[in-house]
Amino acid sequence: MVSIPEYYEGKNVLLTGATGFMGKVLLEKLLRSCPKVKAVYILVRHKAGQTPQERMEEMISCKLFDRLRDEQPGFKEKIIAVTSELTQSELDLSEEDKEKLIDCINIVFHCAATVRFNETLRDAVQLNVIATQQLIILAQRMKNLEVFMHVSTAYAYCNRKHIEEIIYPPPVDPKKLIGSLEWMDDGLVKDITPKLIGDRPNTYTYTKALAEYIVQQEGAKLNIAIIRPSIVGASWKEPFPAGKGILRTMRASNSAVADLVPVDVVVNTTLAAAWYSGVNRYSRPRNIMVYNCTTGGTNPFHWGEVEYYLNLSFKMNPLEQALRRPNVNIRSNPLLHQYWTAVSHILPALLHDVVLRLTDAAGEQAQLQYLAAQEVTRARENDGRAADQGYQRSQGG
Repeated sequence: MVSIPEYYEGKNVLLTGATGFMGKVLLEKLLRSCPKVKAVYILVRHKAGQTPQERMEEMISCKLFDRLRDEQPGFKEKIIAVTSELTQSELDLSEEDKEKLIDCINIVFHCAATVRFNETLRDAVQLNVIATQQLIILAQRMKNLEVFMHVSTAYAYCNRKHIEEIIYPPPVDPKKLIGSLEWMDDGLVKDITPKLIGDRPNTYTYTKALAEYIVQQEGAKLNIAIIRPSIVGASWKEPFPAGKGILRTMRASNSAVADLVPVDVVVNTTLAAAWYSGVNRYSRPRNIMVYNCTTGGTNPFHWGEVEYYLNLSFKMNPLEQALRRPNVNIRSNPLLHQYWTAVSHILPALLHDVVLRLTDAAGEQAQLQYLAAQEVTRARENDGRAADQGYQRSQGG
């Protein structure tokens, strides 16, 4: 069996969600640990006046890619930004880009998703279900595809007490739901959402369960693997331990299990799962391989312990470039949580806004003063030259 770097050698990879948290880490790890990968195509949309290429350039300029930059200075040449909008028909790909992907892609990593818990059902279905469906349809046309790796969540079936590594029947037929949403207005969708999601806590977990079923049904002829991470947290080791100290309070029970998994562990598992499915694509059973990437079942860690050890760790190992001295408060009482949210999050954010506005205003005023000073200097220089010329004329010069 070939090693993981050997398997990815010469491969063309398609990655969705590359600008997101997990997608960026996966991109960096793949390029750094598998240096002979041929190219990584990333689907990126226009955003805030930036082109996909500009967004890619900005993304790879961050500290996350410093180690890769030192080890492989030319890594940028392997990243190819492809203009795409996952919420649009056929992913809004140009015919040229579509044909290119169909001809060359060997491995697909589908990381893109909306992870907002309060997302409307219509928007969550559009990105988590319909976009997945359209990507599967595109993957079926890929001539050299070896593996389709779908990133799901361990909470897709959070209404079950025990979750095995299988795909469970969906809460509703995804195709019927998609068809219904086409004629329902937003008010009706909002009204029926609680009834539809049932005992699931939000539209995120509901639509991720639907997406798994879509992957199973629509991609029956593909070599597919699914990874289900729990709560993806800051990196443990690779490319460096990370944290910013921004989140300072959250509502949780101290006795509840905090199923946190470092992002580098999730990424390593994802790359290894794709490798295993790829090298065994002709011999393994045809059923979809599912990997639950969690900690709660074998090494439970509670939120009360998270608070204690995080605060202890921050004192012993201060973070680089932290915005404030990190401190974590975990409260189960909703009133206490709201108090700490106001004191630790909202008020500091408002103060930062005021400081930034004042700094910006001061900078603008300084720039105006500088420009005015330049105008005065130029005026004096012109007056001086005019006086010299007048003096020379008076002397017959």
